[in-house]
Amino acid sequence: MRYLTIPRLTRLALPLAIAGTLMATAADARSIRYATGYAAQSIGAVAGDAFAEALDEYSGGELTAKVYPQSLLSFSETPSGVRDGLADSGLVLTPYFPAEFPSTNLAAEISMLLELTGAPAETAGLAYAGAMSEYLFNHCPECTDEFDAQNQVFIGGGGTSPYFLLCNKPVRTMEELQGKRMRIGGAQWSRWVESMGASPVSVPQHETYEALSQGVVDCSVHSAPELTIVKLMEVVSDLTTGAPGGVFAGVANTVNKDTWSSLGADERRAVLHASAVLSAELSWGYAEAAQKNMKTADDLDRIEIHEASDDMKARTREFIQQDLDAMAATYADKYDISNASEMIGTFKPILEKWVSLVDGVDSGEALADLYWEEVFSKVDVTRYGQ
Repeated sequence: MRYLTIPRLTRLALPLAIAGTLMATAADARSIRYATGYAAQSIGAVAGDAFAEALDEYSGGELTAKVYPQSLLSFSETPSGVRDGLADSGLVLTPYFPAEFPSTNLAAEISMLLELTGAPAETAGLAYAGAMSEYLFNHCPECTDEFDAQNQVFIGGGGTSPYFLLCNKPVRTMEELQGKRMRIGGAQWSRWVESMGASPVSVPQHETYEALSQGVVDCSVHSAPELTIVKLMEVVSDLTTGAPGGVFAGVANTVNKDTWSSLGADERRAVLHASAVLSAELSWGYAEAAQKNMKTADDLDRIEIHEASDDMKARTREFIQQDLDAMAATYADKYDISNASEMIGTFKPILEKWVSLVDGVDSGEALADLYWEEVFSKVDVTRYGQ
C-alpha cells in the first residue's frame, strides 16, 4: 500500500495557511454596532451581549455585534441615533417618544389587561413580550410604519415583571391609598393612581431613591427589579402586590433600515433569530430578578410584604375596563388613530394566547426558542422591512 506523503515544509505551512484563512474570515465578518441605554452588567446590557453571541452563532460568523451599553447612545438618543446610522441597531423605549410611536404605545399602554387574563406574576412579562412581538410583526402595519418613518425596522420586543406598590408606609387598602403621593412611570399607572384617589408624581427613575427617602413621595409604582437597580430596597418599608399590575412593554429592538436592506435573506434571518434571544433574555432577566428581589425583601425584618385588599383589586379591574374605552377615545383625539378600539380588540386574544404559551417555560433559552418558533421564524425576511 502506498501512502501520500506531505513534504515537511508543506506540513508546517498547512496550519499557517488554515490559520490565515480563519483570520481572513474573521476579518471579513461584518460588525453591527448595537446601542443600549442600559448600564454595563445590567439586565439590558446582558441581553445585548446575548444578542451579540447569538448573531455570531446564527450567521455562522458572517455577522458580529459590538455592544455599547450606556455609551454610544442614551435612551433619549437611541431613535435618532439608529435613524441616522450612528448605531446599526438599538433598544428604543417607545413611551419616551409618544408623537413618533403612538400606535406602538397604544399596544404597550394596555398592559394592565394582564390583570384580566389571570396571568401569573412570574410569567406576565414573558407573555406580554411575546404578544407585542407577534402583534407588531403581523397585525399592526401602523406600528411598523412608525418605525419606517424613523428609518428603522422593528425586530422584537420585551417586557418587565409586573408593577406594584413600593412604599415607605403601609398601603394595603383603599382607605390607606387615599391622598398618597405616588411616583409613576407611565400614563396608564398615572390614570390608575388618580382613579384610586391618590396623586401621581412624575419623578425620573434615578431620582426615585431620594424622593422616597425624603418623603417627597409615599410610594413608587415600579417592578421588583428596581429594588436593586435603583437601590429602593434601602428606602422602602412596605411592598403591596396585586395592584395595579401591568408591565412596561414599550421596548423595541430596532435596526437601521439601510443596514437591514443591505443584508441578505440569511443574514436578516440571523438578525431576527438573535433578536428573539435578546427579547427572551431581557424579559427572563426581569422575571428572574423580580423573584430574587422579592425573596430578599421577604427575608428582611424591616420590610413587610402585603397583598392588595380585595376591594383595591376589584376597583383596579373596574378601572382597567373603563380605561380601555377611554384610551381608544384619547388616542383617536390626540394621535388621530381612528381604529384604536379595533386595535385593542385585535391585541387581546393574542395576549390571552401568550399567557398560555409561556406557562411552564423554565429558562431564558426555552423562552427564546418559543419566541423564535411561534413568531420570529415566520417573518418573511424577503419582504419585511422593505
